[in-house]
Amino acid sequence: MTSETITAESAGSWTLGDLPVRRIGLGAMRLTGSAAFHLGTPSERERSLAVLRRAVELGVNHIDTAAFYFSSLRSANELINSALAPYAEDLVIVTKVGPYRDWSGRWGTSARPEDLRAHVEENLRQLGRDHLDVVNLRRMRQDSIAEHFGALAELREAGLIRHLGISDVEPRHLAEAQAIAPVVCVQNRYGLGHDDPATAELLRLCGEQGIAFVPFYAIAGEAGPRAAATDHDEAVRAVARAHDASPAQVRIAWTLHQGPHVLAIPGTGDPGHLAENVAAGALRLTEEDLARLDGASTV
Repeated sequence: MTSETITAESAGSWTLGDLPVRRIGLGAMRLTGSAAFHLGTPSERERSLAVLRRAVELGVNHIDTAAFYFSSLRSANELINSALAPYAEDLVIVTKVGPYRDWSGRWGTSARPEDLRAHVEENLRQLGRDHLDVVNLRRMRQDSIAEHFGALAELREAGLIRHLGISDVEPRHLAEAQAIAPVVCVQNRYGLGHDDPATAELLRLCGEQGIAFVPFYAIAGEAGPRAAATDHDEAVRAVARAHDASPAQVRIAWTLHQGPHVLAIPGTGDPGHLAENVAAGALRLTEEDLARLDGASTV
């Protein structure tokens, strides 16, 4: 595949509430360093700014971020603000709240419902916005999300948030949230070979209800926040060879083939990898390809 000239438009579009986005976006976690959080070395600032600007040039209008995405020297929100403000009218910035890291990078007690306003306001301050387009509540192992989601719904009514989503949830949590306020997206860990019946059910429910399903770690697999996967199943490598594509592009394309409501948010701090990720939206897998990949054991 020739990556440099393919734009995000090739992946098609979906709507988050009333906000149209292209189905391939950018996850901001990896902008801050060689691995997420404090797990790697901090990124070169100008390179990260260049990735953001190039993403927009390639038609990306959906960026996923959070105030707790920072390394010892870099903040994803600050990079986004510096690179892209004043923001284009069609740019949709999605953030998430719930987890908490202190200034040193240590993980602390996750937000209580009464803490969420401060989390939202911190994202507003860092991004330089007067409202947040979409805020995902990241469930932190609590059995019920009703109180937390209800607190965000109040902030939505107050005009600080336009739309709401949920993350790391089970089907029952989607029903719980929908009884309080509309849900425009669900973010769960999901990718080629990831076998989790609850997430598969969420994927189905979201498709039936017109809700965006936005998987994270779709390329990283078991490496999670540390890096993209490098141990690819032979099926992935074979499909990649057949399409003159990279294994990462095949993973992204497989993700997008799971339904028109599925959005991809691959993260990178490398301009070359960014172009490859965006170009994966143009990769059309055959039924034979999909059958072969569905039999792969790679996660």
